[in-house]
Amino acid sequence: MSVVEQVQTELRESMKAGTRDRTDALRLIYSSLQRAEKDTPGEFAEADALAVLRRERKQRLEAAEAYDAAGQDERAARERADLPVIDEFLPAALPDAELAELVDAVIAETGAESMRDMGKVMGLVRERSGGRADGKLASDLVRSRLSA
Repeated sequence: MSVVEQVQTELRESMKAGTRDRTDALRLIYSSLQRAEKDTPGEFAEADALAVLRRERKQRLEAAEAYDAAGQDERAARERADLPVIDEFLPAALPDAELAELVDAVIAETGAESMRDMGKVMGLVRERSGGRADGKLASDLVRSRLSA
């Protein structure tokens, strides 16, 4: 079952159960997936769906931080409430220790020595993690390793 089908099934079940917050979050997710599917030329692959979910998760986090900074705690809490729903459909994130090992291995393999090589290292880290690595955390790790 594809991610889009899973979201659609969960949305239907949530509507039947009457869980309003979950239903609202699932509607937003499903809408984003449908929009991306429509905008994508060719076939909409599973990787495309996961990329949409990651983007939605990132947008929710950034919106929550902005609401916190503006002193709108209730709105920030609403944005954060969507995160567990999105996380249900994403693969489990790489643990920090595994990510650090992956970064070290890629740096050793590519022979990266300076910040100029960061793009090459990040590309391989993203590829090898299969999208399970947190981009910001990976970027911070690569930056700290290459600047040391």
